[in-house]
Amino acid sequence: MHDLQQRAQTLWPGLSVSAILAVAAMFLSEHHGTPVMLLALLLGMALNFLSQEGRCAAGIDFTARQVLRAGVALLGLRITAGQVMALGWEPVAMVVLAVGLTIVAGIVLARLLGFQVFFGLLTGGAVAICGASAALAISAALPGHPRKEQATLFTVIGVSTLSTLAMVLYPLLTQALGMPALEAGFFIGGTIHDVAQVVGAGYSLSHEAGDAATLVKLMRVAMLLPVIAVAAWLAQRHQTAQGQGLDGQRPPLLPWFAVAFAVLVGVNSTGWLPALVVDQGKSLSQWCLVTSMAAIGMKTHLKDILRVGWRPVALMVLETAFLAALFHGLLTVWPPGATH
Repeated sequence: MHDLQQRAQTLWPGLSVSAILAVAAMFLSEHHGTPVMLLALLLGMALNFLSQEGRCAAGIDFTARQVLRAGVALLGLRITAGQVMALGWEPVAMVVLAVGLTIVAGIVLARLLGFQVFFGLLTGGAVAICGASAALAISAALPGHPRKEQATLFTVIGVSTLSTLAMVLYPLLTQALGMPALEAGFFIGGTIHDVAQVVGAGYSLSHEAGDAATLVKLMRVAMLLPVIAVAAWLAQRHQTAQGQGLDGQRPPLLPWFAVAFAVLVGVNSTGWLPALVVDQGKSLSQWCLVTSMAAIGMKTHLKDILRVGWRPVALMVLETAFLAALFHGLLTVWPPGATH
């Protein structure tokens, strides 16, 4: 008990600073419409000195790792099996193909541009699944690397920026292409990165488009579990190849937060959980992710971000363009009007 109390006292300063930054980011996001993850990151970077040494360092590190994992696990409360089944098999097939092929394209493009496979998996997964939340979830499953946090931060900045641009441009694009409401909703739900931007773009067109966009987007979020499993498996292979994890401490194939994510999806699908519990769980998930994003920001130097050059930017733009072109092509093969 004494050890637990001492541990709490050690972590509290860094944890509380991260939480305060999360409150500030949420307030600014609500009043100015800026992506909350991006604001949390920037506010955290402004207080970078707190993570270097002193009372806050341990708590900031804990928040950036463990609070992040808890937030990812609670994302399972966003999805039910009934929502996925309501879409029909064609949209599910489109989402699985789009997510899988975008991640593969991200890995191939990353290698062509001189990056590691893991960076392609990280950026491709963020673009393909659910933006900043996916970037944080996949990063948590990847092996440790001196530049891992820098890569995660760049991915969050890039995917948040591209998602905001897509929220503005894609509704105009669907109108220019003359897409019916349902098809436009499928396109927006299948291509815009962050959930909030999908909702904003979908309902800016019509209620029907907004409902369709939200359902397709939730199906993309459901793809987080198999992608985390693949990331963890690749990390395990990498550690074994590097001579790590051979001392009896070999990590499990699925991290605990991925298992918890799957369990929560299953429990939420039964309908046993009261709506209040589900809503509170979703809010807690958002709190955890934004708080951990602030902590990751505090662990990063701005000069490291500015030094990345044009290649990572080109990688994420190409992945985003690939996903949009691919999903539009899939919609011509399986038009949504024929899905039910």
